[in-house]
Amino acid sequence: MAGSEIKATGYFSTNLSAPKVSFEEALLRGLAPDKGLYMPEHIPTIDEQQQAAFHGMAYYEIAAHVLSAFLGETIPFADLTAMCRDAYTFDVPLEPAGDNLFILRLDQGPTASFKDFAARLMARMMNYFMAKEKRHLVILTATSGDTGSAVANAFYGLEHIDVVVLFPLREVSEVQRRQMTTLHGNVHIAGIDGKFDHCQALVKQAFTDKDLARIPLSSANSINIGRLLPQTVYYWYAASRVCSRPGSPVIFSVPSGNFGNLMGGVLARETGLPVQRFIVATNANKEVPEYLRTGVYQIISPSLMCLSSAMNVGHPSNMARLVALYGGVMDEKGNILRQPDLQRMRNDFLGVSVTDEETMQTMTSVWKEKEIILEPHGAVAWKGAMEYLHKNNTHAQDIPVVVIETAHPGKFPDEVKEATGTLPILPEPLKKIFDKDEQFDELENQYPAFKNYLLKMFS
Repeated sequence: MAGSEIKATGYFSTNLSAPKVSFEEALLRGLAPDKGLYMPEHIPTIDEQQQAAFHGMAYYEIAAHVLSAFLGETIPFADLTAMCRDAYTFDVPLEPAGDNLFILRLDQGPTASFKDFAARLMARMMNYFMAKEKRHLVILTATSGDTGSAVANAFYGLEHIDVVVLFPLREVSEVQRRQMTTLHGNVHIAGIDGKFDHCQALVKQAFTDKDLARIPLSSANSINIGRLLPQTVYYWYAASRVCSRPGSPVIFSVPSGNFGNLMGGVLARETGLPVQRFIVATNANKEVPEYLRTGVYQIISPSLMCLSSAMNVGHPSNMARLVALYGGVMDEKGNILRQPDLQRMRNDFLGVSVTDEETMQTMTSVWKEKEIILEPHGAVAWKGAMEYLHKNNTHAQDIPVVVIETAHPGKFPDEVKEATGTLPILPEPLKKIFDKDEQFDELENQYPAFKNYLLKMFS
């Protein structure tokens, strides 16, 4: 599937009040002018012949083929392949964990988070367009844990791009914080006296502030289509390794916070990946499992603090995209203006909410029974998978279940030590951050303070 055979699709806003745009414009804008999120107007199909070819391909090759289906000649196939090869220089292990049960470890990248997969390719795509047009860009992003470090690392040192990352001062681990605050240079970090939802709200307000129009802002959160499309790839990759043949079904258990990870999987399924069910595994911030159960969407505000900190999200931004795919409309505030096909959503998704106590118990039991170390986010996904398997006899149907582990256990040494009695080995990139100086600003949880911070830095 070379890009030359495929026409590029346009991108529309989930709020349906903004003009359709090209991929380049959607990538660089981040948020649509009507405050909606960009979605592909047409979702391509990856046929079984191409799926069969994936079995013999390296990760970066699968990435180039899947993404070219969406991009066409927007980025020539040879250039896209080179970007993917440069972005994905690390392993993507699929760890057997039982009969037809696998752990997809997305924690081997430079910041030991699954967000490396999206951020590194997005950075290269943005850099491609900036270099072509000799322009400068300011990336503005909020993080609940791993996004900030992945984005900061992905863009660090790029000549035409500055990065500003907001994080909740008291809700990220020391490792997560140090991964961001030790980079310096074109990376600017600000701690907010509040929660992730507050950080995200500040970022969204900045994008629609006319006073900031002279600053060329773009986003790198999971609201950006350039982060979302690369997340379709690891679902295709996993299926190519665990499914006996193209077209055979697979089940994914997805730890879910801002729902970019899940949306990547849903888009992969829309392109032809035969996913029988997605297990939507959340922590106590269970607004989406409750919506699937009751049909009523109720934002959790403020979001609840849980061990799986990257999932402490009371209103996932990507929910608007999920609702759009199922025929509904949700505005940026979480109001459902047109109901999606809820029955179809219930057929496709099983929502599971996991408490902190269950998270720790899961980490303990998986270690004792299988000598596998999970961190809190992976433990939530594992618990979701176990609940699904308890209710459904998938083993008899020979359907593989893939549990997604999104962060390296070394990022959560205290929780892992408490649950397993052993300290996880810190990956090499994380060992180095304790020898470097931190540098970051602290800001009030007030939009004027953030606005002045940006104007002072970039005016």
